[in-house]
Amino acid sequence: MSISSRRNTILELLMKADGPLSGSHLAGILGVSRQIVVQDMNQLKSEGHAIISTARGYILDPTQTIEKVFKVHHSVEDTEEELNLIVDLGATVKDVFIYHRVYGEIHAKLGICSRKDAADFCADLNSGKSSPLMTATAGYHYHTVAARDEYTLSLVEKALKEHAFLAELTDYEPEKLRKQ
Repeated sequence: MSISSRRNTILELLMKADGPLSGSHLAGILGVSRQIVVQDMNQLKSEGHAIISTARGYILDPTQTIEKVFKVHHSVEDTEEELNLIVDLGATVKDVFIYHRVYGEIHAKLGICSRKDAADFCADLNSGKSSPLMTATAGYHYHTVAARDEYTLSLVEKALKEHAFLAELTDYEPEKLRKQ
């Protein structure tokens, strides 16, 4: 197992853990020494991962999140699938917004962090009372996604790309989005 794979495995184990994971336990799973796990943890922390060392082992800091904006494109019928992809990876869809050439930027808070939240949101949309913001921009829209670490955001990006939901940024979009 490469160093990169081992560190990604550590992050996955921490995300799935119900409680702290000791260095000895992780070393046994990974087939390395506890000292290698300590070195991996130090490197992961220096890369910005929110790992906390406790007396009982390592945990991810549940209070720290980072955010990234994703430009996406899909049909209204694919909305719940898109949201579930994100929340199933442990991230939260904080908002949805569009850039309309006439009306400008229009935002709506979402706070979707579970499949139930996604289902409730889609049920409200399907009730016929309202239509999604993306219908004003031919299906193109943006989500601010919050997660515990860069790794989770990279998994979200990969999943959105694999399902052909991720859209390319264009020159007319704000500079703050094009720099991400």
